[in-house]
Amino acid sequence: MELMTNLDRWREVRRGLSGPLGLVATMGWLHEGHLTLVRRAKAENRVVVVTLFVNPTQFGPGEDLAAYPRDLDRDRRLLEAEGVDFLLAPPVDQVYPPGFQTYVTVTALSRNLEGAARPGHFQGVATVVAKLFHLTRPDRAYFGQKDGQQAAVIRRMALDLDFPLEVVVCPTVREADGLAMSSRNMYLSVAERQAAPVLHKALRAAAHTLFPSAAGSGGVTAETLRDVVRQTVAEQPLARLEYVSVAWLDSLEEADGPALTPDSPPLMISLAARLGQTRLIDNILLGVG
Repeated sequence: MELMTNLDRWREVRRGLSGPLGLVATMGWLHEGHLTLVRRAKAENRVVVVTLFVNPTQFGPGEDLAAYPRDLDRDRRLLEAEGVDFLLAPPVDQVYPPGFQTYVTVTALSRNLEGAARPGHFQGVATVVAKLFHLTRPDRAYFGQKDGQQAAVIRRMALDLDFPLEVVVCPTVREADGLAMSSRNMYLSVAERQAAPVLHKALRAAAHTLFPSAAGSGGVTAETLRDVVRQTVAEQPLARLEYVSVAWLDSLEEADGPALTPDSPPLMISLAARLGQTRLIDNILLGVG
């Protein structure tokens, strides 16, 4: 595996590569979720590029940019063991040179959920991913469903800006107790880590309310599903729910109105919660084939 830190040098190398090329974009501190994306990229492409860039424009005031875990040597060893071809890890001033002032905004899909909780976050995500797409020119780009809204934003951005690639969204990788793998899990205390699986438990409880029990009852409302999540999270005193959403998967607009049934269009139930100072997100898809 070759480590590339200079974008001019990378552009020279990229001109000599023949595809198909798979991209896995990361902020580092890799875990099994990232490596699962890498393995799929390896299986489906001739060349695999992993980017490692802690993107400052997606962090808001008071968020954990400075504290975000970084260990390039550790990540490099993990990727070498997976047979990755290139690790692209440019410095911030090459990605955002002096005078940088051009940003990408995906309007409607960025408005709710994490977009409301973290203003400007998805502008930073869409901008850096667009730049990485230009830099690497992948045939396929791999993302995890754990960041469900992010996946929707990136898909829309790639479609709207005519990027000639496939955005591949892979299932959330979870610990044995159901906690979604995340680089931020390292911030949890022992007690918080023991409490954290309540988030996935709450999502599963809401899903069970709709599947299969609603089939013969005329359905349930989105607010009923939200209440199931709220009540389940409330059973764990260390968890503080920030929001819960039951939204149509295609628009991420809340699915309020007629009762939901197992035959309703695809839904995403998502949440954000804090355990101590650590903010975690998770989601579950319903009605997706």
